[in-house]
Amino acid sequence: MTVRNRAGRRWTRHVPLAVILLVAIAGFVLLRDVVSFELLRENREDLLAYRDAHLGLMAAGFVAVYVAIVAFSLPGAAVASVTGGFLFGMALGTVLNVISATTGAALIFLAARWGLGAALSERLDASEGRVARLRDALRGNEVSVLLLLRLVPAVPFFMANLLPALVGVRFVTFLWTTAVGIIPGALVFTSIGVGLGAVFDRNEEVDLSLLWEPHVIGPILGLCALAALPMVVRALRGRGEV
Repeated sequence: MTVRNRAGRRWTRHVPLAVILLVAIAGFVLLRDVVSFELLRENREDLLAYRDAHLGLMAAGFVAVYVAIVAFSLPGAAVASVTGGFLFGMALGTVLNVISATTGAALIFLAARWGLGAALSERLDASEGRVARLRDALRGNEVSVLLLLRLVPAVPFFMANLLPALVGVRFVTFLWTTAVGIIPGALVFTSIGVGLGAVFDRNEEVDLSLLWEPHVIGPILGLCALAALPMVVRALRGRGEV
């Protein structure tokens, strides 16, 4: 293989991630004021009627749209999660929300891994000294770190998808920790959606501040502590305190 061909292959590996970034920028500019709860309110009757007539098609269409929102980091992820509960109820809505968000996250991960992630992972594997120790610590606590990235509300979803790909996290581990780690948040958003019809009937604004209520954020922080516990135990054992 010639040098030019190798350079061409290296360049094409970055195309998927570059497309995601370009679409994300375009979506932020064009869609940030379009995808809203007001749009859902205005189309409420049509959506419910179509759901009642074509549940399978509605579910498939919802998943496709939600996957696109996550995969391209488009505005409206919170609206989509709430819509899942509004259209499909608590059980099915939660399942569809988790499947959609996990699939979209996996697409970002694979795009980043195929491009930047491969080169960066190779450099990490060849590194020594402090970087090597950081690499080994991260990989030794891979599951705990990935779960924390999903559970901590302050971590942007896009970054939680991108960073693991760049540091060489195994795809299977990323996939199942994503699916498990987003369940608490999916339950909260879906439950808000279940009560959305009553909010519309009262002509009130949708309030997502519920996410920060003590009875909601408290259990999530408790799960964060459980996810971090194995890291703490390993650190103490390394220091000979356990």
